Amino acid sequence: MGESPRILHIITGLGTGGAEMMLYKVATRLSQLGLPQCVVSLREGGPVSERIRAAGVVVHELGMPRGLPTVSGLLELRRIVRQWRPDRVQGWMYHGNLAAWAATRGTGLPLLWNVRQTLYDLSLERPLSRLVIRANARLSGAARVIVYNSQLSRLQHEGFGFASAGGLFIPNGFDTVAMRADAAARTAWRERLGLPDDALLMGLVARYHPMKNQEGFLRAAARVVAQRPGVHVLLAGRGVDGDNASLREVIATTGLGGQVHLLGEVADIASLHAALDVEVSASHTVEAFSNAIGEAMACAVPCVVTDVGDSAAVVGTTGRVVPPSDEAALAAALQELLALPVPARRALGQQARERIRQHYDLEAVARTYAALYRDPALDTGRVRPCLEGCC
Repeated sequence: MGESPRILHIITGLGTGGAEMMLYKVATRLSQLGLPQCVVSLREGGPVSERIRAAGVVVHELGMPRGLPTVSGLLELRRIVRQWRPDRVQGWMYHGNLAAWAATRGTGLPLLWNVRQTLYDLSLERPLSRLVIRANARLSGAARVIVYNSQLSRLQHEGFGFASAGGLFIPNGFDTVAMRADAAARTAWRERLGLPDDALLMGLVARYHPMKNQEGFLRAAARVVAQRPGVHVLLAGRGVDGDNASLREVIATTGLGGQVHLLGEVADIASLHAALDVEVSASHTVEAFSNAIGEAMACAVPCVVTDVGDSAAVVGTTGRVVPPSDEAALAAALQELLALPVPARRALGQQARERIRQHYDLEAVARTYAALYRDPALDTGRVRPCLEGCC
């Protein structure tokens, strides 16, 4: 093979989410590095599919219903494989991994998987998800490489029965040119929210999902606001808006009222991160590597995170780490960072940004993916479970 292998990515869907955004970043960067890319979404497209197309990468949407793949969809996927003639097929997430296995079966094409979550306890998953994860484990030996974006995720999945021979850790990467401190954005968002310029603003940016624990964050935030009435609370992400009955109930019962701003999905996410004084990840489990925390750190915002997945390793000493589901500890950590003098809090944020630049730079991550896909060992069935800079 020459220096430009053709990569076909297969993912469950292309709505706004961490895995979907990482695929967008990887596919567009690899295309710029001279590796032709094609992306297949098992379900209908979404906001990320348009971003990928705008970057010049081909996107196919199979329109399968949520759940198990359909026979007609898999036949269409096989047709795309025959027509596009990839040199490597990369699955993303559990359903995408299974579809990639089906698409490559009997073809001899190198199959790679990508796992994007932790696996603390299978009983926490929905019944269908349990079946899909078990199927992943049984078929994982067919994948020549299984990429994990979290060291803990790799350990957990291999402990569950995923093949270990091709396990490879490649972390999420962040664009520190696009993501940076921005005083103008900070001011603009406070004007938009009707807040004074010196108002302290803490926030959680994530799609609405029980594992993200927005309710727990709100209850912890209520403890903070009780001690510091001038603090405001921001939540953003798909499903995080005024129509969310669960969030409205927590806001009402905690008395937060006008201190909370529910923004829903925000397009200019870089400016939103940069507007915060402290960002939070309150996840219970499943979270492997929070993209929102990496983005906030790139924007020089210190973070408070729960100790799930690789969050503690990502934050290091630049923020605070608390046990999951401990709202008192979460509130205390938020109080501590918000009480810092402004210069001290900004210095901590700069340390966070430097940590992202050193360990999670998007260009370095993209080069690692490129080195993986160009590795001739994939064509012989051999794997290199440790590429320079990724282990």
